Amino acid sequence: MGVPLRAWAAAVGTSPASRYWESPPPANVATAVGRRWQGCAGWDRELRILPDGCADLVWDGHELAVVRIADAPERRALPATAKPSGVRLRCGAAGSVLGTALSELPRGATRLVDLWGSRAAQAEELLAESPRSAHLPIVEALIAERLRDDNRPGAVAVRAARQLRTTSAKPADIATELGISERGLRRLLRHETGLSAKQLQRVHRFQQFLARLPALARGTASLAAVAADLSYADQSHLGRECLRLSGSSPATLVRSWARQDRLAEKFQTPRRCPGKLGEHDDRSR
Repeated sequence: MGVPLRAWAAAVGTSPASRYWESPPPANVATAVGRRWQGCAGWDRELRILPDGCADLVWDGHELAVVRIADAPERRALPATAKPSGVRLRCGAAGSVLGTALSELPRGATRLVDLWGSRAAQAEELLAESPRSAHLPIVEALIAERLRDDNRPGAVAVRAARQLRTTSAKPADIATELGISERGLRRLLRHETGLSAKQLQRVHRFQQFLARLPALARGTASLAAVAADLSYADQSHLGRECLRLSGSSPATLVRSWARQDRLAEKFQTPRRCPGKLGEHDDRSR
């Protein structure tokens, strides 16, 4: 699911209209869940969702769905009244938890009822009847039940996905270290993430670029230096990858971040968000 580059995207009057919160998962689902989150839309717009190699389970007030983004950005309409809640499955764990290869799911949202049947339908009914404070615990209880039913993610895929965050890592070397064949590694990653090793590595590197946006916006780093540090061939290579994975140039993303920084100072909003998956609206293009 889309996560704002910042904890808020704009303000109305003297307080933020759009908010996003993240927190660690409870211990009983931590092997499968990386983060839990909730948001308030604030105004009608188009949400840009950027790939990060993960899949989210999202309750939007009407349906409980798996949201999967591959290796290209996606845009989804977000009404002003939207207050979604979700959990982000760990990279390398989603296929096992869902019981379905991620590569077989379409881009975007798939209703969980289509995968889990009546159990997901019961969860939707409970979510619809419950206050917002109960939404995340309900989704997490559903995941915990899956884990008890032996749908636990394997450590090999999670470790492989983590090692691919290193730009110089070679899939053949990772496979050897993990004691599987390179073909087996490819098959495992496709099942758990829906991506090939090369695609996942590209997505991870792009996420590392997004983490550099604060320094770029402050002027304490340059695009050329960041491109070299992240092992892009050159700044043009970074630009092509950024356009492919976000729909915007690196400079446009930096300007967007800097603009939001100035608004945050104006309205004295201290809450910051480490999320790097998306942007709240379309104005940064």
